Amino acid sequence: MTDDAIAAEGVELTYADGTQAVRGIDLTVPRGEFFGFLGPNGAGKTTTIKTLVTLLRPTAGSIRVNGFDAESEGRAVRETVGYMAQETSVDPELTARENLRFACDAYGVPRSERADRIDELLALVDLADVADKRADDFSGGMRKRLDAATALVHSPPLVFLDEPTTGLDPKARNRLWEYFRDINERGTTIFLTTQYLEEADALCDRLAVILDGQIVSDGSPEQLKREVGGEILEVSVDGDERAREQAADIARSTDLFEADAAVEVTDHGLSVTSERARSKGTDLLVALRDAGIAVTGFNVRAPTLDDVFLAITGDHVEIEDAEVPDELAADGGRD
Repeated sequence: MTDDAIAAEGVELTYADGTQAVRGIDLTVPRGEFFGFLGPNGAGKTTTIKTLVTLLRPTAGSIRVNGFDAESEGRAVRETVGYMAQETSVDPELTARENLRFACDAYGVPRSERADRIDELLALVDLADVADKRADDFSGGMRKRLDAATALVHSPPLVFLDEPTTGLDPKARNRLWEYFRDINERGTTIFLTTQYLEEADALCDRLAVILDGQIVSDGSPEQLKREVGGEILEVSVDGDERAREQAADIARSTDLFEADAAVEVTDHGLSVTSERARSKGTDLLVALRDAGIAVTGFNVRAPTLDDVFLAITGDHVEIEDAEVPDELAADGGRD
C-alpha cells in the first residue's frame, strides 16, 4: 500500500455524444485524509468518482487507487474500495442483517468473519435494534446508514461517498456525520462529494472545487476562506432596488475600502468583502446616513465556504435546514 490512496494525473472523460465531463484532472489524496470534492451540478463530481472506482474508463490520463492501476488492475481497485452512490442500493425486501450478509457474499468476506463483522457494522450505524426488520420499513436516514454499512463490509481502506446525505433531514444528516468521522478516525480514507458546504466545512481536512470538469481550487477549508480576502460586511437598507444600488455606489466611491474590495448588491442591501470591513464599517454607515439612506441592519462576519463557492463559481450552494420527507430524491444525470 502506498502513502497515497489516490493518485490521478491528466484524467479526462468524454462521453460518446462529445460531452467533456472531466477535463485534465490531477488529484492526490493521502491515506487517512478526509477529502471533500465540491462543485455545482454538472461540474463532473460523480463522473470523476466513477473513473476512480473503475465504473467508467477515462478517455485519457492515469489513475492509481490504493497503489493499483485502475485500468490494468481494476479488480484489485474494486476489492480495496467502498462506494456509496447517490441512490441507495439496499434491497427493501431484505432485513438490515440480510442486506449486509448479501454484501459480504458480493465482496468475498470470509464466512468465519461475517457474523462478527455484521454485528459490528450494525452497531456502528446504530441499526442493531432493527437488524431483523425489512429495509422497506426504514426511514430515509436509516436506509442511508445501512447503505453506508454495506460499503464497508470488506473493511476497505478507502471509501467514496457521493452526496451521501442528500435528501436527509438535519437530524439524520448529523448522525451520518458522526459515523463518517468515526470510520475516518479508525484510519479509513474518505472521498466525499457534497452540495452541503456546512458538511464539507465540518468534516473535511482538505477540499477541491471542480468547475466544468476541471479542478479550479484546493486547500483546507480555512485556506480557501482566507482566499476570499478579508471579512464580509453586510448592510441592510430601507427602500427598493434603486436604494440598494445607490448604497453600493457609495461603498464603491468612498476611499474607505481597498480598490479591489468586492461590493455587491444583495436582496436586502449590500455586502462588502474587505480587509477593512470591521474597521471601516461604521464609517460606511455614516456615509449612507448622510446620503439619506436608512440602514436597517448591519453585520460583520468571517467568510464561509458559501462565500468561497460564490467567488469561484459565481453561484451559491444552498444548505438545506428544513425538515424534508424521508423519501429520498434520486439525482440522476451527469454530474
